Amino acid sequence: MQRRCFSREVVTMRLQRVVIASSRTVSSSGGSKQHRVVMPRGRHRIACAQMTSTADFQHNLQTVTELCKRAKAEACEALFLPEAFARIGATDASYAEPLDGPIVRACCALAKEYGLWMSLGGYAERDGDGRKRFNSHVMIDPRSGEISGDVYRKIHLFDTDAAVGVDGGGMRESDYTRAGTTLASYDTTFGKVGASICYDLRFPDVYQALRFEHEADVICVPSAFTKSTGQAHWEVLLRARAIETQCYVVAAAQAGKHGETRESYGHAMVIDPWGRIVAKMDDPSNEVGIAVAEIDLALVDSIRTQMPLAEHRRRVRAEF
Repeated sequence: MQRRCFSREVVTMRLQRVVIASSRTVSSSGGSKQHRVVMPRGRHRIACAQMTSTADFQHNLQTVTELCKRAKAEACEALFLPEAFARIGATDASYAEPLDGPIVRACCALAKEYGLWMSLGGYAERDGDGRKRFNSHVMIDPRSGEISGDVYRKIHLFDTDAAVGVDGGGMRESDYTRAGTTLASYDTTFGKVGASICYDLRFPDVYQALRFEHEADVICVPSAFTKSTGQAHWEVLLRARAIETQCYVVAAAQAGKHGETRESYGHAMVIDPWGRIVAKMDDPSNEVGIAVAEIDLALVDSIRTQMPLAEHRRRVRAEF
């Protein structure tokens, strides 16, 4: 375990493997610009963030800037931010912004300045009629400083009457958020990244589609899990998704109290395709910082070769 200005724990583990040397060349677009992305099937360092966001965007932006500095100092290629990284707490669409608004513009500038792919874990994107907003994930390419690929809009919204709040109340995300309808993935220099957000984690079909239809190597799960649900289910669900998809799972997280009625579980972590936690934020759960992990694409290839789930899959039900 190592501690720095922003605390983190990096646990490295290795699976004896057959090394498969390969590379993949794909095209990636961001806005009007296109790039050829060559993805060596090797090792790449990434940073998985943990934050305690507030309703103040400028305060949160200072934290994001510091996380970028930490990730750059650790020689990372990418920084993954949690759900609600820009603002947390409002339960309406009044603070939602378009894709070219101040939140995304500020992060595009940071990505280019620090040379980091940035996974914007979920922010309030303005919907057309202004009555609701989307909970949207954006990937930024550091070379262009622009949005890369499609926006992912959270499909599964967290509606529950369970006592998940600090005050013992429930939550109804659908009251102020419109559900998305399509999945998204991104060609990056560290593999194909599939996107999901928080409550999506409870729906395995999302992850099966990202692996077997989008051919993801890495799946991000930016979240703001409540303390009660996180203690019960966070780690076991993340590890299950990594094992069943044979992907790295990168789970940036909100942590600690955001006000009088909301508290997040924290425990940001990265899990390898064998289901092992390879990086995790230190306790207590309200620490802010990064967990640094190595994405080993040769390990992904090796595990999939030794246990070829893609070949063994069988249809067990009719399509809905």
